Amino acid sequence: MKQITAFALFFLFLGMSAAFADGETTTAPSVKSAKIEGKVLDLLTGETLTGVAVMIKGTDLVSYTDFDGHYSFGSLKPGTYHLVASYISYNNSLIENVELDPELTREIIIQLQASK
Repeated sequence: MKQITAFALFFLFLGMSAAFADGETTTAPSVKSAKIEGKVLDLLTGETLTGVAVMIKGTDLVSYTDFDGHYSFGSLKPGTYHLVASYISYNNSLIENVELDPELTREIIIQLQASK
């Protein structure tokens, strides 16, 4: 029994020393993220709109504008996105091909036109 315990401890120590032989631990590379923010305005009056749903097409991400018409999406992977803004009594607006670079914030102003 003592021999089995000794062998088990020896192999455990050997495995741990091999894993840390370089003096470095391996960690996953950090993924750099980007951000989209902006505001939503009425096309004719230029007034900010509160409660507009701004969605990233093809995802479940949605941001609603605050009292000043601001919206934001954080921690996005770099790439190309399409935004859709929708509001009661206004036509939907599609903003295509929003390019995001790592560690940058992209500001997008959206103007909505009242539906007739």
